[in-house]
Amino acid sequence: MELQLDQLRALDAVIGEGTFDAAARKLNVTPSAISQRIKALEDAAGRILVQRTKPVQPTDSGLAVLRLARQIQLLTGDTARELGEAHQPADRPVVIPIAVNADSLHTWVVAALGRAAERAGAGLCFEIHREDEEHTTRLLRDGTVMAAITSTAAPVQGCTVHRLGAMRYRPMAQPGFARTWFPDGANAKSFAHAPVVLFDRKDDLQFRLVRHYTRKPVDPPRHYIPSSAAFNDAVQAGLGWGMIPDLMIRPEDDLVPLDDKVFVDVPLYWQQWRLDSPALTLVAATIAEAAQGALL
Repeated sequence: MELQLDQLRALDAVIGEGTFDAAARKLNVTPSAISQRIKALEDAAGRILVQRTKPVQPTDSGLAVLRLARQIQLLTGDTARELGEAHQPADRPVVIPIAVNADSLHTWVVAALGRAAERAGAGLCFEIHREDEEHTTRLLRDGTVMAAITSTAAPVQGCTVHRLGAMRYRPMAQPGFARTWFPDGANAKSFAHAPVVLFDRKDDLQFRLVRHYTRKPVDPPRHYIPSSAAFNDAVQAGLGWGMIPDLMIRPEDDLVPLDDKVFVDVPLYWQQWRLDSPALTLVAATIAEAAQGALL
């Protein structure tokens, strides 16, 4: 295949922006030019790459070419800086999309990214995709992100993986809630009936702990709170009990552990595309440095 750089940029813009018109505005060309570039790219690839829906969606073949387009964009930015163009045009920074679980994002990752951006200087931006740590590898596979903080140790095809550490979670509750629903302490009967706070419908952390006591599935009342800070607030407000990371438990919080001796350690890994990219290497090193101070 002979793929042109402007065609690959058009594909990236169309998928990123969702429509041909928005992609045209981003690249400062006409919608017709975008359409022609996508058609030429599909002719070169010999298959359909995008579904003309709203928003535009990539086909399986389109995901493979999209990943190539974003790899080339990253390496192009690296080369520009290496040649001395430290200040790239404002509309063409190197963008590194990263998938991060919500608790890491809320506690330690943002500060690490700030240090990475400071060290890199102008021209480095981040696009964060918040996703459960057990599902971030899907975004690596389809090319949506270049790197991910994940609980999956097995590397995604075309990626490298490095262990960062682990986040320790404890079953916490508001004292009044604990007295009402756990009068005899943490046990199978209480966990089967006490309301529980979940992050979303993919959140299995609470029930991972519950199975330690019940040895069978249970169906207690559930609250879904898809925000790390609000999740903590919901537990403090007495809506239910929940697994809260040690990094978020403060002395002034009105919380008590349901069982002092029980916790769940969630291992975290850094997976990234296998690319010789100074920008991506810098981000990975900064994340690893921050993880040493924040994680077990």
